Amino acid sequence: MPRALAQTPITLQSKRIQVALNKTQKYGFDGAILYINQNGNTKQYASGWENREHQIPANPNSLFKIASISKLYIAATVAKLVAADSLPLEKSLKEYLPERASRIANADQITLKLLVQHRSGIPDFTRHADYPWDSPFKTTDAIYSLIYDQPAAFKPNAKYRYSNTNYLLIAAVLDKVLGYSHHDYIRKEIVAKLGLQHTHNVLKEVNIDEVMSGYYVGYDKDIKCNDFVQPGGSMVATASDVGVFLRALNDGSLLTVKEQEIYASIYVFEHTVYYQVIRVLLAII
Repeated sequence: MPRALAQTPITLQSKRIQVALNKTQKYGFDGAILYINQNGNTKQYASGWENREHQIPANPNSLFKIASISKLYIAATVAKLVAADSLPLEKSLKEYLPERASRIANADQITLKLLVQHRSGIPDFTRHADYPWDSPFKTTDAIYSLIYDQPAAFKPNAKYRYSNTNYLLIAAVLDKVLGYSHHDYIRKEIVAKLGLQHTHNVLKEVNIDEVMSGYYVGYDKDIKCNDFVQPGGSMVATASDVGVFLRALNDGSLLTVKEQEIYASIYVFEHTVYYQVIRVLLAII
């Protein structure tokens, strides 16, 4: 946000922010929710539609599928377990998941750290021509058929390239090391500790009528009922809950000093669509 606006109280910015958010529909966004926490003072805004077909206005308190923001919760889990000496960062995928590694290129060279950092070279299953966006797989096992025996996109650690497959594999590692679902760990060690009442691991945990509709360019149907169960993209929350989590993740109140140092050293946030939204808002405020 421009410095002049950042230094202005939320109450004085509110009208301009709402006007700007309303303009996002001109850029192809059917609905938008904005949550702001400025020095402990919070404000929420909504624009467009919660449900376009039935002309239901966007509600800032609605649940929505937070997609790849889910990866931050997984990365925080990795940092906490690494700090507890339960999860070596330099251990290879072949060592962690030998039952899957034989069918993944360079598995003996790909470390947990490279998976977290999107530097593994493993292809992204969502970019596979056969990935069914209109009806996502209901089990994680079905996903592996799309990436098994595929050539690497590049040599491990040669470059950065965002891949959802990395977090599918990290979740498998976490489940194996923990001896139970990483969802349960996130619920207990992150969600509960932050007092988040509206954060859920998968869509089936919530009332679908409380979830904001979702639309994709070139696809006219409401996709909110398409349950994306794969780790790193499955979570559902309200904007305010996400805001509380992000604040805690960055101000040190979620992680210890050691955990925070590990998190900062391993996690790189990069997702083009989020930057596009931010650029749109900054351009029109």
